[in-house]
Amino acid sequence: MLRSLVPLAGALIIAACGGETGDTADAAPAVYNEAAAPAAEPSASTPSAAAGASGGQAEEAEDGDAGAILAALGGDYANADLTNGARQFRRCQSCHTLNEGGRHTVGPNLHGIVGRAAASAEGFNYSPQLTEAGLTWDVETLDAWIENPRAMVPGNRMSFVGLRDAADRRDVIGYLAVETAD
Repeated sequence: MLRSLVPLAGALIIAACGGETGDTADAAPAVYNEAAAPAAEPSASTPSAAAGASGGQAEEAEDGDAGAILAALGGDYANADLTNGARQFRRCQSCHTLNEGGRHTVGPNLHGIVGRAAASAEGFNYSPQLTEAGLTWDVETLDAWIENPRAMVPGNRMSFVGLRDAADRRDVIGYLAVETAD
């Protein structure tokens, strides 16, 4: 009985962490290294909330940087909830790392993603569809991608179904911008 469940368990694990379900003959092999995985905890919630928590000058400087980064994104991104962004990003961290110089796993490392050309991270094997799409990861493109990557670039390898809630997408984009800023 247990032997018949093993293939089903493998399929569920792949589906849960965004593994490929289509043709992956040209995909880079996925190797997961727990030591290289980023910490799951966010660094700050919102500029005002984190400053009030400790009141330290270092935290206030970091919060000011976060506020400036969010303001630079324009629109409603200045109101992004970084705690919610970190919580929503947990869905992504099984396939993506954020740290500078971090390794690629199932998906590419996302450090410095905002403003970067799509399919441009050194050493990651992207799908031809994404490579040929000619996208730049500005906030509008990221928002559309995170909402539904399969609809935005049909045939790409990312199996994530997307985030339908606009506030959650705003918060994730804000979190990515703050956490991966140089």
